[in-house]
Amino acid sequence: MSPLKDANPQAPKEISSTSNPSPPSQSSKSSSPSVIKGASLLIILQVASRLITFIANQLLLRFLTAPLLALSTQLEVYYLSILFFARESLRVAIQRQGIAGAANTEDGAQADDADVARREGQAVVNLGYLAIALGSVVSVTLGWMFLASASATTLQTPWLVESLWLYGIAAMVELLSEPCFVLMQTRLQFGTRATAESVATFLRCIVVFGSAVGASQKGLDIGVLPFALGQLSYGVSLLLVYFASGYRLATNTGFSLFPKRLNSSKTVAFVLSYFYKPTVSLAGSMMAQSFVKHLLTQGDTFLISLFSTPEVQGVYALANNYGSLLARLLFQPVEESSRSYFSRLLSSPSSSNNGEASSQPSSSVKEAKRNLHIILRLYILLSSIIVSIGPFAAPALLSIVVGSRWAGSGAGQVLGTYCFYIPFMGLNGITEAFVASVATEAQVHRQSFWMGIFSAVFAASAFLLMSVFPLGAQGLVYANSINMLCRIIWSGAFIVSFFKSHGLDFAPASLFPTTTMIASLSTLVLLRFLNVQDDGEERPLATLIKIAGSAIPLLLLIVFLERKFLLECFQSIRGRKASKRE
Repeated sequence: MSPLKDANPQAPKEISSTSNPSPPSQSSKSSSPSVIKGASLLIILQVASRLITFIANQLLLRFLTAPLLALSTQLEVYYLSILFFARESLRVAIQRQGIAGAANTEDGAQADDADVARREGQAVVNLGYLAIALGSVVSVTLGWMFLASASATTLQTPWLVESLWLYGIAAMVELLSEPCFVLMQTRLQFGTRATAESVATFLRCIVVFGSAVGASQKGLDIGVLPFALGQLSYGVSLLLVYFASGYRLATNTGFSLFPKRLNSSKTVAFVLSYFYKPTVSLAGSMMAQSFVKHLLTQGDTFLISLFSTPEVQGVYALANNYGSLLARLLFQPVEESSRSYFSRLLSSPSSSNNGEASSQPSSSVKEAKRNLHIILRLYILLSSIIVSIGPFAAPALLSIVVGSRWAGSGAGQVLGTYCFYIPFMGLNGITEAFVASVATEAQVHRQSFWMGIFSAVFAASAFLLMSVFPLGAQGLVYANSINMLCRIIWSGAFIVSFFKSHGLDFAPASLFPTTTMIASLSTLVLLRFLNVQDDGEERPLATLIKIAGSAIPLLLLIVFLERKFLLECFQSIRGRKASKRE
């Protein structure tokens, strides 16, 4: 059951498990700049949208209680679960396998470029409708489960049932944009996504804040209805922007945005004459893994609702919202772009060795190793700063942004603990993105099995740290860290084995900058010894000034110690930008 047994040099080719040809990947020269641009756009998008959301949340927190915030988090999990189960495995399968084989004509001959673009576009659009069909079933099922499991106190919340169904409708409206989304994603048109999500986020903030303030001024208790209305406006905005872009592309290329039959041939198979069979097969094999992965991702919300009071749930929701900002701003865009990049880079014929280990690894595999090493080392450098400074600065920063309403709730201490969890999130995201890019179907099933074990470890840890040892929300953060550590170890073992099978050594120990980590640990010990966090909530500005006295020298020291590595990263990015201009 070890992940080391099946990591082999044939991994990129075994994905299909059919005789249909794999899509030709782009060269690393052409794909790298596109992915860098895509990651940059997604990061800018996240920063802009989170800034807007952040400002709106600061105003909105004045009108919220901890139980109401906890309930809104549960409804958001319902909404995200619909989207995840309906589209996640399909998106990954399209990224991994693509639909280039669908461009073959009925007699097996390759068509001209215009017909290739038309058939590929239609095949992608057809696949997008699978997400809509799945979502319609999942939304009703999960909605019924939510109402059946809700407590009597929860059901008494004003407008709860109406809000729940509005969340379900919002998810379905967003899924209606999926055919156009995957169409843009396969063409690396990140600008469309940036526009769509920016507009949608802005409108959602306006609707949520406007309805909450309006109800408050009129003395109306509308519960979580503002969040539901905001999510519905978000889905409608996404649909309109994606449809406009997709319609232009479909008109110019000659395919339809509605499902259309595509006949099978000797070399191309379509399920029900609509859905490209290799991609559907891969998506189906990933479905079980997606289910377990989502339970691990959203399991904290489920468990805290079982083992804690609504007040503790609200405190955790607040700390989680702020603590995961870095993950959403930086880690998530890099993870998504890296998954696309490694999938394209390592799906090329040159990246495989015909099923045999080779002492002469391909240039694609070498580039993948080099870039993965750079990303992971950058993450570790950033993590060393977060761990040494974050736990002490978090209570003071939270006191400034949320005001006195949440003072004494313990949210600052939970957010400080969350800073130790952030590095695990970042490392797990990028390592699992690499695994998702190269793992065979057999390895995906094996990973799903181990994720099932890790979910049991997570649940047991949460029970132990929240019930046996009453650590409350902090115990849940520790349980999350244990879960992430298990997943990182599995993915790390897979990555080492993958590169070894291609004739390369990937040494995890080389990722850790020893001197820099010692400096960060020393700063952590110093700040703990000085007890700078003791009056963080009462005197936040004074506390932050004290922390800055240690943080600034640490940053300068890290830049000095890692100057060669940072310069190498900068030159690598400049070189790719120059190659793109050429």
